[in-house]
Amino acid sequence: MARLEFFYDYGSPYSYLANGRLPELAARTGAQLIYRPMLLGGVFKATGNRSPAAETIEAKRRYGAVELSRWVAHLGVPFRMNPHFPIDTLRLMRAAHAAHAQGVFAAFHAAVYPAFWALGENLGDEAVVARVLGEAGLDAGAILAAASADAAKTALRATTDEAVARGAFGAPTFFVGDEMFFGNDRLDFVERALRAAR
Repeated sequence: MARLEFFYDYGSPYSYLANGRLPELAARTGAQLIYRPMLLGGVFKATGNRSPAAETIEAKRRYGAVELSRWVAHLGVPFRMNPHFPIDTLRLMRAAHAAHAQGVFAAFHAAVYPAFWALGENLGDEAVVARVLGEAGLDAGAILAAASADAAKTALRATTDEAVARGAFGAPTFFVGDEMFFGNDRLDFVERALRAAR
């Protein structure tokens, strides 16, 4: 079975757009979808890259907002530019690893993405994260406590370092075997690679 690795950060709007398309893509191609939470800020620091929100060319920054709105309309997904953006996602990405270790990642992931990019919640605030997780029926206290423990910190650091070592410089980044694809707009190529790998 081909493996589709999805390296992402909840603070990346294009990762959110890609995320909604991946389960169906994996089903179509018979691939195993593997979620790899990484810290995008760590990737930027390691590679010298920067967030599109920090773009210094005004025309490019304006165009980036137009392009994002076009993708949202094209995909027809619920979307609201988060009013708290950019958000420090360090604790949130550690929590993703903690949720995985506790066997509740699917429910965690399904709660966090819409809270971030459809509802505009401030997920840099631990109290807000706790509320969002609690409303999803998760044990927020257990997840957030584990997110502060060494195991989650180490897991996030390892995934982030691995992404950089394999060539990632932003999010979303996908791997099919050793072949890397960057960006929500590369999923056609990802699908072609998955079909070739079957």
